Amino acid sequence: MGASADYEGSGVTVAPFRVLGPLEVSGELGAVYVAPGRQEIVLGALVLELNRVVETTYLVDAIWAYDPPKTARTQVQICVSRLRRALADGGVDATIETRAHGYVLRAPEDATDVGNFHRLLAEAHALALEGLKVAAVDALRAATGLWRGRCLAGVPSEALAGTAAQLDESRLEAVETCMRLELELGRHEHLVGELQQLVAGHPLRERLRGHLMVALYRSGRQAEALDAYHQGRALLTEELGLDPGRELRDLAQAILTDDADLVPAERAEPRSLGATAVPEVVQERGADPSPVVTPRQLPADIGDFVADDVIVAAVCDAVTGGQEKGQLNVVLVLGGPGVGKSTLARHVAHRLAAGYFPDGQLYCDLRGPGGQPVGSAEALGRFLRALGVPGQAIPDALDERAKMYRSLLADRRILVLLDDAVSESQVMPLLPGTGSSGVLVTSRGQLTALPGTRRFDVQPLGQEQAVQLLGRIIGEHRVAGEREAARALTGLVGGLPLALRIIGARLAARPHWSLTSMWHRLENEHRRLDELAYGELSIRASLSLSYDGLAAADRRLLCLISLAEGTEIPSWLGAALLDNRTPNPADLLEPLIDRRLLDITAMDQGGEFRCGLSQIVWTFAHERLPVEIPEAERAGAVRRMVGGWMALAERAHKEIYGGAYTVVTGRGERWHPPEEHVRRCLRDPLGWLESEQTNLLNAVELAARSGLDELCWELATTLVTLFEARGYPELWARTHRIALTAVQEAGNERGQAAVLGSLGTLHLHRGEHEAAGPYLSAALEIFERIGELSGQALCLRDLARVERHHGDDDRALTLYESAERNFARARDVIGRAYVLGEMAHITMRRADFARTRSYLDEALGICRSVGFDRGQALTLRRLGQMLMHQHRYEAAERTLLEVLAMVRASGDLVGEGYVLHDLGRVNAHLRRLEHAVQHYSQSARVRERILDHGGAAAVRADIVAILGRPMTSVG
Repeated sequence: MGASADYEGSGVTVAPFRVLGPLEVSGELGAVYVAPGRQEIVLGALVLELNRVVETTYLVDAIWAYDPPKTARTQVQICVSRLRRALADGGVDATIETRAHGYVLRAPEDATDVGNFHRLLAEAHALALEGLKVAAVDALRAATGLWRGRCLAGVPSEALAGTAAQLDESRLEAVETCMRLELELGRHEHLVGELQQLVAGHPLRERLRGHLMVALYRSGRQAEALDAYHQGRALLTEELGLDPGRELRDLAQAILTDDADLVPAERAEPRSLGATAVPEVVQERGADPSPVVTPRQLPADIGDFVADDVIVAAVCDAVTGGQEKGQLNVVLVLGGPGVGKSTLARHVAHRLAAGYFPDGQLYCDLRGPGGQPVGSAEALGRFLRALGVPGQAIPDALDERAKMYRSLLADRRILVLLDDAVSESQVMPLLPGTGSSGVLVTSRGQLTALPGTRRFDVQPLGQEQAVQLLGRIIGEHRVAGEREAARALTGLVGGLPLALRIIGARLAARPHWSLTSMWHRLENEHRRLDELAYGELSIRASLSLSYDGLAAADRRLLCLISLAEGTEIPSWLGAALLDNRTPNPADLLEPLIDRRLLDITAMDQGGEFRCGLSQIVWTFAHERLPVEIPEAERAGAVRRMVGGWMALAERAHKEIYGGAYTVVTGRGERWHPPEEHVRRCLRDPLGWLESEQTNLLNAVELAARSGLDELCWELATTLVTLFEARGYPELWARTHRIALTAVQEAGNERGQAAVLGSLGTLHLHRGEHEAAGPYLSAALEIFERIGELSGQALCLRDLARVERHHGDDDRALTLYESAERNFARARDVIGRAYVLGEMAHITMRRADFARTRSYLDEALGICRSVGFDRGQALTLRRLGQMLMHQHRYEAAERTLLEVLAMVRASGDLVGEGYVLHDLGRVNAHLRRLEHAVQHYSQSARVRERILDHGGAAAVRADIVAILGRPMTSVG
């Protein structure tokens, strides 16, 4: 379990009373605690009828729907008395007055979010009637942005539920009106993704579905628009036994016939990030946090490329032919193994990249390392990161990732190269939604179910082209001297490019061999399968000559390297496999590089080269492994290799956290690479974890398969350092499922507890508080039984978060105090610091500032003493929030500006968005409206970048509040 460090929205808010979501109240002294149950119901009823009398009989019915007790009126009076005390203690500008037949909540008209919602709706309606559609849309966006969930979510009252449902319906009507106005403004392309999500959440609302159909049609996606209609029709028939209404049926007919009335009356206007405009001077001062990312992922082109010029030109034309018409072109390049389809596709991609697809090129090998197909969700995750989406903002679900991907590509000219596709279902989510981009797919299968594709079957080379390829590999002079032998060789292998490259490589490595001697090796059909053939046997035979020329130690190393299943091999790995303590482990790989059995692919952070092992060589070496290496030696090599990855991951965690803090440490055997190499690699420890992600994941899987359950769970839980900081929840879940199976099969209690507890933290990270509880409780029970203090502390810490989610701050504080004691006994100072910060948040909300300051001072001192920068930023932000609660706004500003510099230096976009929002609030209180808008605007841009639309809406609402009116844009 890692130290969860999510930033939470807190501090002064615009409306003291908030019912558009869970019931919340805040005053000058911060959040006001309202006891769940009866007090929530009474206050909710009063807020909904602000400044109007609510009869006591209604409050009784709202609390007790059936058979109220005789003391019901008395209990209502008690609730009102406690609410009055809570509002007064919290510094809320409101009073509850007693009337003859009930009570009235007396407060300013803008004291409730529901009142602000209705006022913004009325303003939007008036603006729309005046023809000011842009301003109307901004007002509607601000209005709907006030919502945090279902109205009065979690308040247990049937009487209030009816009113809440009406308000929920008003919100949806406002959303529908906003979508209609934005369509009238010509913003259809920007609305498709949002409308798809709305329709998915409300599939029976015909007006939303109609808006989606119009947006798709105007974006050049007529077929998808009609498909959206048919999906809705099928759903209505299945769920209600009804046909769509006339309006939706007429719209479908208009789309089918390309009705001219569907063309937008107004030109598209740029969509604003927020509800108000920012003065130019403010815009110039604010840095732009969302630069356009241009991915360049194509593998290198082949210098000795040879192909039929006709097919190359045809493929190029097919990829680019429909761009002007807005049609998406999907081009399939098909053929068997070794025929050169991937080489052709890469060559075409490079030829077209600059002229036709200047916005970038995306590439993915869909068969993946070890021949295991890459899942569509994983491929989309890679593409979204390449397009600049932070890991924290990438959705978990496949369909949500696909929608985000299509939205990002909608207005850009990007070429997508999908290499070695396995199936249609793998490819479909990876297709862009518009025709500005192009797609090249290579596959061994037919993929006949892919719609709207151009297909090209790649054939072996003709004789003259085959001879030309051979000449480019071994030299034209050698081919010229034995041209007949060259033609005979190409005939024996049928012009298959891969086979010719194998022949060429062997001849190039042995300049004393003649082409005639090579022809003799292949002439006999019975020997040809050993020398060269279509498939793996031919590859094995061709590699045997290189392998046999190695020294015995080098052959052994090559076989052991095949135990590593990653695509890249760091220089220290050879030493670990051989258990060689040389200070220069890279030297062990040089003989294999010289023989071209390993390829240098990159340089790591420490300046050491990284090697790649081709699939062909890996297959050959892995087949030789049991022949060359006894089983016991193989097991030892795997243990050292995984132990090496564990040692480096553990060291990276220590460098980030200042020590072995916030983790449960196991007893797995480590293998330590040379210290100098470790220091160079881990200059940027989090960057190293990111760069070695594939190898580290493979090590978790290898440990599980090899019975190394202790190393398996340790490595999986240590990698949470990466998963949490960079937003990889799917990898968090994947590694922990593997580790949990391994420790359960081995009966490893300590490991089971560690993995269960970390899975509980994952659920909290995803906001799944109810799911987290059972995992954390099960882990805590085991940790208590075996006396593991660190594990107990981590579980207690996270169980406290669950209780806070349930609104029980008293229980949470008790759990935090227990966690703090266990962290202290375990000498985990960062664990203590984190808990102290969370306890400070509770006491701050209770206006106990002396205790809050004491907690924060101690936490900050701890983080500074060990150099934990992220912890310092978190603690200082809490301090800034406390100063805001105390109305010490100048001091709060100084503190928050220090935090802003820290989060920007570390690339923490989530933290940056929250701190900028805090700074906006501080400046609003200081009446520096221009500075407040500047910070709010930057916060909105950052939150839009990480797709935190709810956070951006909250910022827009704050701007509307301080300026008194919505304006045309933010940023």
